[in-house]
Amino acid sequence: MFDLTLTFDNGPEPDVTPGVLRDLARHDIRATFFVVGSKLLDPARRALLERAADEGHWIGNHTFTHSVPLGLRREPDVAESEIGRTQALIGSLAHPDRLFRPFGGGGHIDRRLMNPAVVDFLCAGGFTCVLWNAIPRDWNDPEGWRERALEQIRAQPWTLMVLHDLPTGAMRHLDGFIGEAKAAGARFRQDFPPACVPIRAGAIVAPLDELVAR
Repeated sequence: MFDLTLTFDNGPEPDVTPGVLRDLARHDIRATFFVVGSKLLDPARRALLERAADEGHWIGNHTFTHSVPLGLRREPDVAESEIGRTQALIGSLAHPDRLFRPFGGGGHIDRRLMNPAVVDFLCAGGFTCVLWNAIPRDWNDPEGWRERALEQIRAQPWTLMVLHDLPTGAMRHLDGFIGEAKAAGARFRQDFPPACVPIRAGAIVAPLDELVAR
């Protein structure tokens, strides 16, 4: 037996997110959706986020533009424009721990994730920074990600997996993957492995040296 936490980045998308919600409901699984703030300017996407929250899923912040990793940016207001603006759009749907996931530029966990000003902003605002330990790269392998995902969850006791509710076709295989994961012994949970949470409610709880640009 092993544990598995599912998270979905880069949505919401009207052509994809409803199917993801349907499949999660079918299996009685609660997940976290880390959303791109600019998409919430669209009322249809905002309504999807409300549905997700109503169905028991947690809502997190995944920057406003999802364009350049924050560790590579030096604008003095980048934390407010990317994180603060998105949090304001999430509004009352936000998880009490103010969940934030940085953009890794392809799933990388390194100094591209954040800069010192971003860390200061997260700590001052009481945010919780949520990373990951499994990236099956569903966004660029819509048909083959399931096998890779199954290998990743079998390799560790608790997996925090990043999937994407994007219109690539990958999420057509979500229901099948969940069934295979259950058959392999996965126990689904909604919380996060402590090793994937270096900042919790504004407090730095793990070393950040390898996550923050110098």
